[in-house]
Amino acid sequence: MQKEILNQKMEYLKEYIRALGSAAVAFSSGVDSTFLLKTAHEVLGEKVLAVTAKSCSFPARELTETKEFCRQEGIRQIVFETKELEQEAFCQNPPNRCYICKKSLMEEIQRIAGAQGMAHVMEGSNVDDEGDYRPGMQAVAELGVLSPLRKAGLSKEEIRLLSKEMELPTWKKPSFACLASRFPYGELISREKLAMVEKAEELLLSLGFSQLRVRIHGKSARIEILSEDFAKMIQEETRVQIVESLTGYGFDYVSMDLKGYRTGSMNETLRL
Repeated sequence: MQKEILNQKMEYLKEYIRALGSAAVAFSSGVDSTFLLKTAHEVLGEKVLAVTAKSCSFPARELTETKEFCRQEGIRQIVFETKELEQEAFCQNPPNRCYICKKSLMEEIQRIAGAQGMAHVMEGSNVDDEGDYRPGMQAVAELGVLSPLRKAGLSKEEIRLLSKEMELPTWKKPSFACLASRFPYGELISREKLAMVEKAEELLLSLGFSQLRVRIHGKSARIEILSEDFAKMIQEETRVQIVESLTGYGFDYVSMDLKGYRTGSMNETLRL
């Protein structure tokens, strides 16, 4: 039954995209946007365009992955550079920071899409994204950007299953969010601190940790990892390497969050 429902959702998604005629996809190399882009390319062929933001809020490896995927799949891609750090409203990091950033991002993607003759813009949020505090979704709705995966009722787990069937390299890729989400609301976002977070997370990935976040509080690092990885984190050699490396990146203190990894932990204070 589950397989039948999944196939129905997939067929609905394809028909929905086919009816658009042409579209640009906001492509970040994440699980969702990769699946959406691959599906759209299968349906629309040359009438689909990948548009990717080069941003200090996203690790360089993510940009590299977008380019490699588009090259391998023969998908036309346009990369543009964002300027969120030039916006004081973004840097001040208010609770609606994601709205400010997403609106600016999607407006530029719409401009590029129009210039390239694309009739629509699509982004990759799924039905699971409707539960948490996500002001960026408001910007998507206001601008009329389409969310086909939500329209088809697809969850993250279902997208991973379908991605595995399609042999996409992202089917088991850890969930990711922009580096600005590592900052507590109200704390100033700077290029220097974004770089500190990026280097810290790259180190943890290189040590074999998968699903993780390095939250930054002033110059303190709060590491979130899966609870099953706690034992590995506190092994003497690993612990010492992490502390020494992160202090070398500019952190004064390094700690591990005993609640473990969870999405949107910076939103927890909004519920108090």
